[in-house]
Amino acid sequence: MSIFPYLNFNGNCREAFDLYADIFSADKTAISTYGDAPPSPDFSLPDTTKDLVLHAELVIHGSKIMLSDAPPGSTITAGENISLALVLDNIADIEHAFARLRDEGGTVLKELQETFWTKCYGGVKDRFGVPWYFNLADDAD
Repeated sequence: MSIFPYLNFNGNCREAFDLYADIFSADKTAISTYGDAPPSPDFSLPDTTKDLVLHAELVIHGSKIMLSDAPPGSTITAGENISLALVLDNIADIEHAFARLRDEGGTVLKELQETFWTKCYGGVKDRFGVPWYFNLADDAD
């Protein structure tokens, strides 16, 4: 199980990604754009957003951070652009934590569902206003 800070940006994620990598001599371990995502009939992208960062990862002195641009149509307020990404090894643990945060006064941001990158993904903002996003680990069954 791992928890990673997830930083969100309003279209300047790649700039932040490059700056942080340079300042901290960080390893750029992943970067993909909205244009790299498989097409979805439920979510069409304007051509102007295809180069925005869908997901990026840096390892800074042994700690991973994740970054992305806000989805099209969303805006991010500077200073409020961080959430926590919890990567777990099994769906039962994800379902348990998701339900507890929801049932203890949280608000569902994204119902648990399968996506093109994982078999189980979802998000809950807890009653303290902290957004938690859950992902099933890549190597999990």
